[in-house]
Amino acid sequence: MSDDTLCDLTASEASELFRKRTLSPVELMTAVIRRAEATEPAISAFTYTHFDAALEAAREAETRFMRGEARGLGTLSGLPVAVKDSGEIAAMPNSMGSLAYKDHIAKRTSLANARVVEAGAIVHARTATPEFSCAVTCHSRLWGVTRNPHNTEYSPGGSSGGSGACLAAGSAILATGSDIAGSIRIPASCCGVVGYKPPHGRIPMDAPFNLDRYCHAGPMARSVADTIMLQNVMAGPHPADCTSLSAATPISEVGRGLKGFRIAASFDLGFYEVDPDVRANMAQALDLFRDLGCQVEEVNLPWTTALEQAALTHLTHIFGASIAADMEGREDMMTGYARAFAEGSRGTSARDHLRGLEVEARSGAEFGALMESFDLLICPTTALPSVPAIFDHSTDQLTINGTQVDPFLGWVMTPAFNILSACPVLAVPSGRSRSNVPTGIQIVGKALQEQRVFDAGLAYEQACGGFRRVRTG
Repeated sequence: MSDDTLCDLTASEASELFRKRTLSPVELMTAVIRRAEATEPAISAFTYTHFDAALEAAREAETRFMRGEARGLGTLSGLPVAVKDSGEIAAMPNSMGSLAYKDHIAKRTSLANARVVEAGAIVHARTATPEFSCAVTCHSRLWGVTRNPHNTEYSPGGSSGGSGACLAAGSAILATGSDIAGSIRIPASCCGVVGYKPPHGRIPMDAPFNLDRYCHAGPMARSVADTIMLQNVMAGPHPADCTSLSAATPISEVGRGLKGFRIAASFDLGFYEVDPDVRANMAQALDLFRDLGCQVEEVNLPWTTALEQAALTHLTHIFGASIAADMEGREDMMTGYARAFAEGSRGTSARDHLRGLEVEARSGAEFGALMESFDLLICPTTALPSVPAIFDHSTDQLTINGTQVDPFLGWVMTPAFNILSACPVLAVPSGRSRSNVPTGIQIVGKALQEQRVFDAGLAYEQACGGFRRVRTG
C-alpha cells in the first residue's frame, strides 16, 4: 500500500489488518512518520516527536502479531497515537505549551494517558496546544503557530489544535484531547475530524481539576468508530479520582437505526451570531437526519450572552487563578493571552463565581425542560469556520455578520456543554466553508446517555459517506 493509503486508514481498519497479518505496525509507523516529516513544516502540529522509539515499539508489536499473539495485545497495539502536550507520560517531556516548562520531564503518567499507553498505543508524538491550554486557537511563544491543514492561513482551533491538525494531515491515526470549554470539539470542527466530550467523570482526571466539572479528557479520530474505540479504552472508574463514574456498558460500534429519534435543532443556541456557511452546512446535515427517519424540530433556547459570561467567569476564577499561582514571578515568560487570562482571575470574586453558578443552574434547568420532548440536540460547534492562525483573543477584535463578538468565546458554541457537564457531546464534520476550512455540528445527548449520541453519529457518518483526512504537502 502507498503511504497515502496507509495514512488514510482508520484505527479500526489498521487493527484488523494487523490481526490478519497483512499489515505490519512498522509499515504503518514508517508511513505516518514520513507523512509527519512532509507536513510538519507547514502545519506544526507536533511539539516533541519520538520517532526512533516509536519504530522500535512498532517492531516489537510486529513480532507479537506475526507470532499470532494478537489475543494478548491491547486494543491500541501497534497504532500511532498522538498525545496532547498537556497531560504527562512518565519519562517523556511535556511543556504545556509554556517556555517555563520547556525542560520538564514527567515523573508520572496522567490517569487518562495511562489508559492509552496500557492499551498498547505507540506515542510517536505530542501535539501542540496553546500555553496552558487557555486559548481556543493554537500558538505559543515556545512552539510557534499551528496551522489548519485545509487552509494554513487559519487556525486548527484549540486548545487540542495539534491533535486536530495531525489527524487531518494523516500524521497520526488517533489522538487525545482535553476539553475545558470546547477544546476537543473546536479543533474537531475546524479540522474536519471527530471529537468527543464524554460526561464528566467517565474518563478519570488528575487532581485538582477532576473536581472541576468543566474539565474533561477525551478522544479524537477520523471516524466515529475510531472515536468509540479510544473512548472505550480511556473510560472507566479509577480509585485516584473520586469523581470517576462506575463502569458503564462499553459504547457499541454497531449503531442502531434512528427512525423515530426526536431531534431539537438550534442554529444559534439563542444568542450567537453564526456565519452563513456554518448555517448552510448545518441545514444540510439536518436534512440527512430527516432522511434517516428522525423528527427534526428547530427550537428556541432562552439562553443569552449571560451564559457566555458565566463560563468566562468560571474559567478565569478557577483555571486562571491556577495559572497565576503557578507562574508567579515568571510572568515575563508567558504568552500574552495566557498572561491576560491569569491576570483576569484577580478581577473575579467569590460573589462573581456564585452569580455565574446561578446563571449556569438556570440555563441547565431550561435545557432539561426542553429536552423532555427530545432525544438529542444538534447545533453548530463553532459560529465561524475558524479564525486566522495567529489570532490572539487578548488583543484582537472579532466580528461575525458585522457584529462585534467576544474574541475569546464569542465564536465557539461549546462552553454551554461544559456547564452541562454530564451531557455527552459528539462533534462531527458538517461540510466545508468557502475558505475550504471545515465546519461542524455537535450532537448533544441527555445526561449519561452516550449510546444515543454515538448511534446518531454512526448513522450520520454513513449517510455522509465517511469523514476522511485532507492530503497536504
